Amino acid sequence: MAPRQREPHRDRDRDRDRGGPHPAALALVTLLSFASRFHRLPEPPHVCWDETHFGKMGSYYINRTFFFDVHPPLGKMLIGLAGYLSGYDGTFPFQKPGDRYEQHNYMGMRGFCAFLGSCLVPFAYLTVLELSKSLPAALLTAFILIFDTGCITLSQYILLDPILMFFLMGAVLSMVKCNSCADRPFSASWWFWLSLTGVNLAGAMGVKFVGLFVVLLVGLNTIYDLWDLLGNLSLSLVMFGKHFLARVLCLIVLPLALYTAMFAVHFTVLNKSGPGDGFFSSAFQSQLIGNNLHNVSVPEYLAYGSVVTMKNLRMAGGYLHSHWHLYPEGIGARQQQVTAYLHKDLNNLWIIKKHDSDTEYPSWIREREEEEQGEAGSILIYIVNVYFVFGSSPDCTVENGTGDSNDFWRIEVVGRQTGKLIKVLRSQIRLIHVATGCILGSSGKTLPKWGWEQVEVTCTPYLKETPNSLWNFEDHINPKLPNISLDVLKPSFAEILLESHMIMIQGNNGLKPKDNEVTSKPWHWPINYQGLRFSGVNETDYRVYLLGNPVIWWLNLVTIGLYFLITICTAVALKRGVQLTSELKGITWDALLKFCAGFLSPSTTARKVYGGGILALVLLILYSFYLFHPLSYGMVGPMASDPRSPMAGLRWMDSWDF
Repeated sequence: MAPRQREPHRDRDRDRDRGGPHPAALALVTLLSFASRFHRLPEPPHVCWDETHFGKMGSYYINRTFFFDVHPPLGKMLIGLAGYLSGYDGTFPFQKPGDRYEQHNYMGMRGFCAFLGSCLVPFAYLTVLELSKSLPAALLTAFILIFDTGCITLSQYILLDPILMFFLMGAVLSMVKCNSCADRPFSASWWFWLSLTGVNLAGAMGVKFVGLFVVLLVGLNTIYDLWDLLGNLSLSLVMFGKHFLARVLCLIVLPLALYTAMFAVHFTVLNKSGPGDGFFSSAFQSQLIGNNLHNVSVPEYLAYGSVVTMKNLRMAGGYLHSHWHLYPEGIGARQQQVTAYLHKDLNNLWIIKKHDSDTEYPSWIREREEEEQGEAGSILIYIVNVYFVFGSSPDCTVENGTGDSNDFWRIEVVGRQTGKLIKVLRSQIRLIHVATGCILGSSGKTLPKWGWEQVEVTCTPYLKETPNSLWNFEDHINPKLPNISLDVLKPSFAEILLESHMIMIQGNNGLKPKDNEVTSKPWHWPINYQGLRFSGVNETDYRVYLLGNPVIWWLNLVTIGLYFLITICTAVALKRGVQLTSELKGITWDALLKFCAGFLSPSTTARKVYGGGILALVLLILYSFYLFHPLSYGMVGPMASDPRSPMAGLRWMDSWDF
């Protein structure tokens, strides 16, 4: 008997029930997403908010100039690549918000971020459609993202946010698609979505460390899948092993390989000396073209009369630094500040003099003498900044005084052997104050504005066994001594990779608001309590204000509360909590409307109520977008606090400053 022919319309109905792609709907939301993100993209034609950071970093890649950032490099590399491919030459300084771009081509970088931001809508649409099998739920999700003023604003500028969200949502979509292929494991589509999940995990981690959250999500999903497979008695252990190895390969090995490759490209491209040099070790700096340690020959052994810089061995510990500014009243003695500075600077230079030398500055360079050995294997020195005596009162500068006994320090070499000389870069030393016995170290803490936000230097007897108290001599100037090449110090890629992550982690831990900086609290964002000025501060400026569409954000809060309330009540009263929870997938409003419509009969009435509810929500979202769209696309004229402003009636909270 011949097999029965499937009826085409039944296949279409089955695809629709299973949540097919609905090409027309997908095309509609994609078109609206791109139109909303690219509308008025060139405006304002000046630097807005954090474009000053990430645009500048994109320029560094184009110029191959090394810099340091607390985030991994992928996002900035992509911004730089977009600028390079669109004809931007990397010469715009990105000094501060408000600087006009003039003839510089900034549209490639903004356009790239807007493109990735536009992709978030179809990603969300497809994810919700796959999870809920409900076209209205997917469309409602898409409309919420399309017409949210906050999402639009974050997508239109040279920022990491749209790049990060692209990979985050890409990872979730790939994971969901892979789950949908669970009934045909090891098929081409299953391998594709599993591998793409790994690629997106690497991308999310490569932009910001918060990508770890999506790694955690995918990890939990993978553990659940493997546990389910392990409990399947019809599945052999050999087949389970194949499943396990496939996930290890695609979700661990592949992301780690791609993540490592990003840093290999990062360090290969940024091969010229730049503002990030001082964060890294002397050995790493010697590989940067233009750095004072690159291809340089310096005296190998320290001697009296040498001019040196001393770098703290704590990650991002900085160079021992001093300047004319004094410690403020009530904070230590009224003497010149001694700090650690993360950048190259003339105030990092120090002169090593013999403690009993009568030679006056500037005639300090002389023939090398034998070091004096103490019982502890240490050397007594007199350390002098190029401009003044270390630790002296303000009137005891090098030019008009020689300081006092408080200016004597003892060099203690770690692992020193009697008779050995102190080597530049290689020897690790401690500086011990002779009068008090305290040990000089870098705490890693950032000083307030009175300390020019440099790193705090302390002297305490409790630092001896920590890297905070260890220093090495980096620059070494002494024309009376023979030189050696520093090429022997070239670090391996693994050492550079480890060092960069230690510095990034430390940099993230050290982030804190600056004095008088406007900050928001964690509870501000969910309730849309406070926005952020992207551009403009007065009525004559072109103003852009980052604020989520209030109707959308507040409806979300109500929805979350109703979701938990209905789930709990249903579980107790109707004993259908598990069933309802499984049905409440995708967007919560769709589930709530289905829940409410389920109490109505006949079914036609329920469908009308459900459809009318979805339509009412969409119209409400569209109307709220009509009211608040100037926040994203720009406002000119009186501030909203002025009754004459067209936005005056929309300032629903006093904390909104547009």
